[in-house]
Amino acid sequence: MIEVFQVYNLDFWHWILFALCGLFIGMAKTGLSGLGLMVVPLMAGLFGGRESVGILLPVLIVADFFAVKYFNRHASWKHVIRLLPWAMVGILTGAYFGHEINDTQFKKALAVIIVLGIGIMLWQDLRSKKVSVPDSWWFAAVLGLAGGFTTMVGNAAGPVMALYLLSMRLPKNIYIGTGAWFFLIINISKVPLHVFYWETIKTQTLLLDLTAIPVVIIGAIAGKKIVDIIPEKIFRALILFSTLAAALFLF
Repeated sequence: MIEVFQVYNLDFWHWILFALCGLFIGMAKTGLSGLGLMVVPLMAGLFGGRESVGILLPVLIVADFFAVKYFNRHASWKHVIRLLPWAMVGILTGAYFGHEINDTQFKKALAVIIVLGIGIMLWQDLRSKKVSVPDSWWFAAVLGLAGGFTTMVGNAAGPVMALYLLSMRLPKNIYIGTGAWFFLIINISKVPLHVFYWETIKTQTLLLDLTAIPVVIIGAIAGKKIVDIIPEKIFRALILFSTLAAALFLF
């Protein structure tokens, strides 16, 4: 463990920031999903873009297990199965092009897509669900591909999946449970690519991840308690606005 402190040479405030990232991840995985994307630029600032993705992945998987533990009975497997094939294609595409992508341009493009998507969702609400776009197969295909690509390149698929799941108008617990199982499956599937292809998961990164586990657990418990007391309509609005804020933060 001493080797980790020597390799990364983080000062006190850097460790505080790293712990805060772990707390946000735990809270995001048990319902407050907009917080998850905030972690991406913070981690990139601490460890660099590509390496931070590999460091973050095992921490996300631990948080995914907590989310599944809390909400495993509420998943809608129809939506998980509908998204997975497209997401896997997106992951492989992201892995292949990962070395070539300009992070700044990619984040701005992602933010534009998310903001436009939220605009479509709000328009649907105003039109009393008369618009049938989210029920089309291509809606799942596009967002599945985008989710797989963004999760591989930057662990940044939270808003994309929130856009899809909210469009399906799932109840609060089913929304969280479906997302929990989906992210657990795709995050585990990314591990071999990070270990053998990108080489961003190593012994020293795993040791660093161990230091974040306690705050991830605290965040997961806190997130679950917060979600339990939030009414359905307020929860939907909170996810919409936190996702929009996270998207704008990418600019």
